[in-house]
Amino acid sequence: MTVILDRVEERRDEQAEATAAGWHRVCPVDELELAWGEAALIEGRQVALFRTAPDEVYAVAQQDPATLANVMARGIIGSRGDRPTIASPLHKEVYDLLTGECFTNPELALATFNTRLVDGYLEVEL
Repeated sequence: MTVILDRVEERRDEQAEATAAGWHRVCPVDELELAWGEAALIEGRQVALFRTAPDEVYAVAQQDPATLANVMARGIIGSRGDRPTIASPLHKEVYDLLTGECFTNPELALATFNTRLVDGYLEVEL
């Protein structure tokens, strides 16, 4: 019986993941200020959003990989060449907004999420 119950619980977990996975409408893109970070809670996950141009928004994990504090939306937006970056507000590690690669410490990485604009709304893929 324990094996059967474990399988039922696994299926429930898989169903919950499937429901959470996919595209999620977050907000009208006009509510995001240019060159400013905002935090969003999407399906129980904290995400930092950065609008770098009128039609360009990046989404990354809100949790700083170095300190585990949920602060990335307060980071400093910048660039390395043509690559957009975010610097952690705590220890200033610099991450690529596209890939999550850390330029200042190769052992760290920031989770990134796909974004798209649909009918004036930002959608994030988890």
